[in-house]
Amino acid sequence: MNILVINCGSSSLKFQVINSETEEVKASGLCERIGMDESRLVYQPAGCEKEKITVDMPTHKEAIKQVIDALTNEKNGVLKSLSEIDAVGHRLVHGGEKFNKSVVITEEVIKTVEECNDLAPLHNPANIIGVRATQELMPNVPMVGVFDTAFHQTMPPKAYLYGTPYEYYEKHGVRRYGFHGTSHAFVSARAAELAGKDYKDCKTIVCHLGNGSSISAVLNGESVDTSMGLTPLEGLLMGTRSGDIDPGALEYIMKKENLSYAEMMTILNKKSGFLGISGVSSDCRDVDNAAAEGNERAKHAMDVFHYRVAKTVGGYVAAMNGVDVIAFTAGIGENSVSTRAEICKYFGYLGIKIDEEKNNTRGEEILISTPDSKVKVFIIPTNEELKIARETAALV
Repeated sequence: MNILVINCGSSSLKFQVINSETEEVKASGLCERIGMDESRLVYQPAGCEKEKITVDMPTHKEAIKQVIDALTNEKNGVLKSLSEIDAVGHRLVHGGEKFNKSVVITEEVIKTVEECNDLAPLHNPANIIGVRATQELMPNVPMVGVFDTAFHQTMPPKAYLYGTPYEYYEKHGVRRYGFHGTSHAFVSARAAELAGKDYKDCKTIVCHLGNGSSISAVLNGESVDTSMGLTPLEGLLMGTRSGDIDPGALEYIMKKENLSYAEMMTILNKKSGFLGISGVSSDCRDVDNAAAEGNERAKHAMDVFHYRVAKTVGGYVAAMNGVDVIAFTAGIGENSVSTRAEICKYFGYLGIKIDEEKNNTRGEEILISTPDSKVKVFIIPTNEELKIARETAALV
């Protein structure tokens, strides 16, 4: 079965074609700057060089048409025709409390997802645009929605409730939802497998560290806590997001700087994090390099990041009364040798010892803890597209 995986953003569209039997990626790519000048398609068939084509894509419908044309053209297409696509798996960001698993997309499902738009105003509408455009071009192909928030719906109330009046939860759904669920589900299951543990009898902590970062506690195959909240702003220091902050500090800053609420939210989401503290960049690599060259603010940014990750992991060890496996994933988690080393320095109390030679690895699946370490620590590259393809194949 050939699964087309679609990850639709407000002005972008990432895609892969995956054979669900062999799990081979037949082609992948990205549509950039949809609805803007100089929009382009980046397309890469398996085993071939990337192609970059500047093409007019005023809407997501035109973008998906370009994807289909690339996949089926005679020169380097991987499909003979559109009929070879057996199903489409869509990444959907926010399902609120309404979806705790992936679902076959129907009109009723779309309506319910739209009811969650207030919880993810930048993502859900774009996701639905991608679904609608794909349905129009492939009306008879089954489609599946895989939600970022679904994996975390197993969290108990003690983990997801805020200390605000309960009526806000009842009336408006104000609670912790968490994100990156597809990644956390994939990596936690793989971590248990690599550790030789039964997923249903394993305590796993997944550190999804990238420009957006979150950590999850996975107990016996179920998420019991995660660091992101109602929105992706809560939790760790990130590329441009502040992460946790005293709400009282916001009022203080707004008064001192004469800022509106919208301006304050822009600062917290776009001008904080690595960028805000370091003044160098939102890219961890740039900040880490600047710290190594003696930039004091960059060093502070890296220290805050490492400390918050370690502190969150420690909290989740307590929440699960122990841990069997810790996994690092995503852009920073998979590739930053120094970040993993610095974070793991905090874990001596867990009996964790890191093999420096094995930790000197980027983007590869590997055990980096020593044989006598009491907790196994892995690098596990995430694969959200494969997880979406698996969920899609299972449902259709």
